[in-house]
Amino acid sequence: MHTFTRSAGVLMLAAAPILATAHENAPHAPAALATARAQHVAPAASTPEATVEAFAQALRRGDTATLRSLLAPDVLILEGGGAERSAEEYLGGHAVSDAAFLKDAHIQQTARTVKTEGNLAWVATESELHVERDGQPVTLSSAETMLLQKIDGAWRIVHIHWSSARRAQKATP
Repeated sequence: MHTFTRSAGVLMLAAAPILATAHENAPHAPAALATARAQHVAPAASTPEATVEAFAQALRRGDTATLRSLLAPDVLILEGGGAERSAEEYLGGHAVSDAAFLKDAHIQQTARTVKTEGNLAWVATESELHVERDGQPVTLSSAETMLLQKIDGAWRIVHIHWSSARRAQKATP
């Protein structure tokens, strides 16, 4: 397990996109994501924000090789009241339904904060997700926090926390 400073941990708790409802009522998917798709490993991103962006793009493509290269092996992912405690657990579970959910979603980033201190960084992203459920448009407010650590010269995601909630629809007069 990676060791973090207390201040980084406090910042993470204070900072909390996307996927808390991505696999609502869906079982974990098979162990491999889109194995028939061409997969590639992106070169290590040079900044924490670039790493988060590369992760988001790879997730939408279902690109497990890139996802694996960006996650620390012992990543902790908290979402919807549950936890996945390794890259393998996530990639063999919720990553499949997360990728399927995001594939056709329109994501509008509304805010992002990036803080770096030495070999630790956190990236907090707020977004609106526009999806279709049961043939009806749905808008979700989403929050994502990622803690990254520079490991062997490359930024790796060591913790993710996702939460989202359905936005209330405006009443029409």
